[in-house]
Amino acid sequence: MVRMTRSKTFQAYLPSCHRTYSCIHCRAHLANHDELISKNRFVSSCQLSSLQSFQGSQGRAYLFNSVVNVGCGPAEERVLLTGLHAVADIYCENCKTTLGWKYEHAFESSQKYKEGKFIIELAHMIKDNGWD
Repeated sequence: MVRMTRSKTFQAYLPSCHRTYSCIHCRAHLANHDELISKNRFVSSCQLSSLQSFQGSQGRAYLFNSVVNVGCGPAEERVLLTGLHAVADIYCENCKTTLGWKYEHAFESSQKYKEGKFIIELAHMIKDNGWD
């Protein structure tokens, strides 16, 4: 009898010298603090005010340029606080917890800066490495 074992999903590790965000449920790395958009100087002041108040289904959330160790579900259109968007839920590849979503398409021109970016709810992440 041959036993099949499930292979472990590859997990990316962010450099330990950088402040990172990790999944609160399994501690898989999710994002480097440098990828947090709310501190991005290229965002207009109008957009910046909305960046600082992102809301997920479970409270406050952050917008990131890029993330690691997440899977992406199918895109669907949703009406969010800032209008109609095509978004895909993202989940932790390690523990499969839904973390937030990826903006696939924004229908309003003022929201185009979100396309290709990721929302992670604060309820699902913790800070790791070098936070004061």
